[in-house]
Amino acid sequence: MRKRGNSVERYKLMKLVEELKSKRGRGTELISLYIPAGRPIADIMNMLKQERATAENIKDRTTRHHVVDALTAVIQRLKYFRTTPPNGLIIFAGYIDVGIPGKEDMEIHIIEPPEKLNAYLYRCDSRFHTEILEEMLMAKDTYALIVIDRNEAAIALLRGRSLEIVDELTSGVPGKHKAGGQSARRFERIIEQLAHEFYKRVGEHANKILLQVPDLKGIIIGGPGPTKEEFAKGDYLHYMLKQKILAILDVGYSGEAGVYELVKRCTDVLKNVEYFREKKLVQDFLEHVARDTGYATYGLKEVEDALMKAAVDTLLISEKLKGFKIKGYCKNCGKSFEMFLLNKDKVDEVKCLYCNSKNVQLTYVKPLIEYFIELAEKMGTKVEIISTSSEEGEELKRSFGGIAAILRYKLSLH
Repeated sequence: MRKRGNSVERYKLMKLVEELKSKRGRGTELISLYIPAGRPIADIMNMLKQERATAENIKDRTTRHHVVDALTAVIQRLKYFRTTPPNGLIIFAGYIDVGIPGKEDMEIHIIEPPEKLNAYLYRCDSRFHTEILEEMLMAKDTYALIVIDRNEAAIALLRGRSLEIVDELTSGVPGKHKAGGQSARRFERIIEQLAHEFYKRVGEHANKILLQVPDLKGIIIGGPGPTKEEFAKGDYLHYMLKQKILAILDVGYSGEAGVYELVKRCTDVLKNVEYFREKKLVQDFLEHVARDTGYATYGLKEVEDALMKAAVDTLLISEKLKGFKIKGYCKNCGKSFEMFLLNKDKVDEVKCLYCNSKNVQLTYVKPLIEYFIELAEKMGTKVEIISTSSEEGEELKRSFGGIAAILRYKLSLH
C-alpha cells in the first residue's frame, strides 16, 4: 500500500496518477473507490458484495467476468484492514486494455491518500477517476500575511484558496500631537515607546501562532507607511520566522481590510514561491561548487559512487532526468556489465561494454530517477526532486546533468 510521505513519495504518487489516467478498460469495468476517513470497512464490504451480486446479471460474459473479478479482488484486499486508515483509503482495480486484442491485465492499486479524505465515491467506468486524488496532490502550502500600522494589526493564514484571519490587535497609540516645543518632543518619545510596545505585542502573537504552523512556507508583511519596515526589521519576530519573510508590500489599509488588499498585491510574490525551498537547496549546492569546498559532487557515476560510500547528505534529482540504469550479461564473451543509458530509445540496442556484441541479456532496467531514489533510500540519504521551473532547477538539469549531491564529508581523490 502506498502511504503519504515526503516529496519523493509525493513524486511517486503523482507518477502513479499519470499512469492511471492513461489506462483504459474494455468497457465500464474499471473500479474507482474512495473510502472516507472513519467509514467502517464492514459497510464498504457489504456495499461491494451487493454490487458484485448486481454485476452477476451483466449480459456480456467478458464484462461480467471482469467486473466480478475486480470487485472480488477489492473485497479480498479490504479483509486485511480492521479499520479505515486515518486519512481514508483509495482503491483502483480492474482489467486494463494492453493493446493486444483479447488480452487484458488485472491491476489493483491501494493508496492511503496524502491528506484526510472526506468524500465517498464508487464508480465503475472505462477509466479510473483520479480527480479527487489529483486535487490532494496540488500544492497547498501555508503562507502568513501580517498587516500592520501604528493603530492596528491583523495576522492571517493563506492555504490554497482558503484565507483565515486568525488574530486582530489594536494599539491605542495616539495620533500626532499639535503642541510645540519640549512638550511635543516628550510626547513623540511617549508615542515611539507605545508603538514599540505594540510591535512587540504583535510579534508575540505572531510567534505564538506561526511557530505552530508545520507547513509555513513564507511570510508577507504589508501596511501603509513605514511601520511595516520598522516591524519587519526590528527584533519582534522570532528569528526562524524572520528568515521566512518573502516580501514587504505597501497597502492602503491595515487590519482586516488590509489583509484582503495584501492578498491581491502578493499574487506575483507567491507565483514562484512554490519552488522557494528547492531553489535554496540548489543554491547551497552551487555555493559549494563555486567555493570548491569539496562538499559537492555531480554526474551519474560520481553521485552513484558517493551514495555507495554513504557520503551523500542530500541528493538533488531533476524531475527531467531521463535514461536508465542497465545491468546485463553478454552471451558472446560471458561477462556481466552495467552502464547508464541516457537515451531511452536505445534500450534494445545495448551492446556489451567488453566485446561490443549485441548478443546480450538485460537483467536490470530501471529509470534513472527511480534507481537513484532507491539507492539513496537504502543508504539513508535525503532526496529532493527538483523542478525546472526555477532558474536554479534549470541550471541543475542543463549544467550538471540533472543529478547532484551535497556531501556529509569530503571524498578522497584517490
